[in-house]
Amino acid sequence: MSISRYQIFLKAAETGSVSRTAEAMGYTQSGISHVIRGLEEELGIQLFIRRRNGVELTANGQRILPYVRNVLREEENLRSFTYDMNNKVEGTLRIGSFSSVTESWLPDMVLYFREHYPLVKLEIMDGNYDEIRSWIRQGIADVGFLSSIAAQGLRFVPLYRDPLCVIFPPGHPLEALEEVTLAEVIRYPLIMEAPGCDNDIKQLLESFGQTPDSEFYFRDDGEIAAFVEKGVGISISQELVQKSMPGKLVMRYFSPPVSRSIGIGSLPAWNSLLGTVFLAEMRRYLDKTP
Repeated sequence: MSISRYQIFLKAAETGSVSRTAEAMGYTQSGISHVIRGLEEELGIQLFIRRRNGVELTANGQRILPYVRNVLREEENLRSFTYDMNNKVEGTLRIGSFSSVTESWLPDMVLYFREHYPLVKLEIMDGNYDEIRSWIRQGIADVGFLSSIAAQGLRFVPLYRDPLCVIFPPGHPLEALEEVTLAEVIRYPLIMEAPGCDNDIKQLLESFGQTPDSEFYFRDDGEIAAFVEKGVGISISQELVQKSMPGKLVMRYFSPPVSRSIGIGSLPAWNSLLGTVFLAEMRRYLDKTP
């Protein structure tokens, strides 16, 4: 069974669409359908249910999905190993990333790798801490940006210290303060990050031993900012997030200072020349970034 059949099967399972699979892989829709039918005939099982709006994995399709991912991962590992043997920086690096890193750092990194490492492909998967950690453990992502708190059980290389802060609209009582304490912050309704995005903030609040007054949870920073701007509540955020947001909100740092450690997580045994190069280039980039 050719590797391309596995790739087509995986892409169709991920997109739930023959047309999007064809577009992504440079096939015609009829070509994708032909490959899937051939794979089903070869395996002797139905892999997909055809629906009007796309395709959906059958129970048997779900059962073989992790095996297909493993085959593709090992094929990529073989390619990386041969590149390493030849000291050639080539191949694909699958990177899990959360929104503030994706917006602030990765556009520059993609452009840099296109110029200096043209045989490297960076695949970026945007998610929250919990999703990124899961992708690494399942082998869906090779590496992922995480905070140290969210990287339990993984190898973690710290790269950046990101201060936590409080955001609120102009005219809020906290604006009179140069710095804020957590005790002052939890007096007000909080607009919170959704579970899976809030590990560092959750640890900070738990250290205070109180549950904040919060009724709104969002995973999108823009939605949080919109609620804060309208005066629904205030929010605990991070400096990196606020650097990429429009300057309509007031920001104050904590006293004493609180921060999250952002770095790259991977499986403990994972190693490749491409991964080492990416880590070195990230360090170089951050050393030069104000």
